[in-house]
Amino acid sequence: MSYTPAQIILTGGGGRLGSELRGLLPGVIAPDLPDFDITRRSDVETALDAHHPAVVVHAAAYTNVGGAEKERSACWKVNVEGTRNVVRAVIERGIFLVHISTDYVFDGVHGQYTEDDPIGPVRNYYALSKLVAEELARLTPRHLVIRTSFRPREWPYTTAFEDVYTSQDYVDIIAPEIATAIRRCDEVPYPTIHIATERKSVYELARRRKPDVQSGSKRDAGVELPDDISLDISRWLALKQEWGLS
Repeated sequence: MSYTPAQIILTGGGGRLGSELRGLLPGVIAPDLPDFDITRRSDVETALDAHHPAVVVHAAAYTNVGGAEKERSACWKVNVEGTRNVVRAVIERGIFLVHISTDYVFDGVHGQYTEDDPIGPVRNYYALSKLVAEELARLTPRHLVIRTSFRPREWPYTTAFEDVYTSQDYVDIIAPEIATAIRRCDEVPYPTIHIATERKSVYELARRRKPDVQSGSKRDAGVELPDDISLDISRWLALKQEWGLS
């Protein structure tokens, strides 16, 4: 079945992806801070009991990869404890969970990871927190884990790494794909789906919207980064073709 936005609660509605999804799913229920803080279990339970959603899309996350190394407790509180609160509330109410995960759950050694490849070992603390969150999400009887990666609409830095390969893209390209998966989450015959675009270097991606960006190296990142974190998206492309969307 296809869900309407009025049947969906979105966490992280004020974030980069959440803001895009609110525009793509007009009418989606997206409670905001400070009244809806996923690190407070009572906030999650109150929102679910007030709106009785059929689906919870869990997009809220601490996403600063470099910052996570210095703010480990803050990262863990949001990504793990917050996800635990969402998972408990969803299980108790029999709600379908769509969990937004990341390509960083992989080690990033060879790239083109499929949904069935083993995850880990992680390369940094952010990746660890998201790996644990993904495993928590799988405790729900009805769930879809979406692994993805995205950047702001405009490249925000003066440099971009030429030695990191990815299948991420700009959020305005990725978000419509995720919105489609959310609407039809009950029709996805897999527990996990990769939503991204083709493999390229981060530098190549940056140049698409900032032609004067300078090449840089992950050696200067101040945090351990993968070499190739690209995702195999053939499962998603086949599903879209089956649905007549490609």
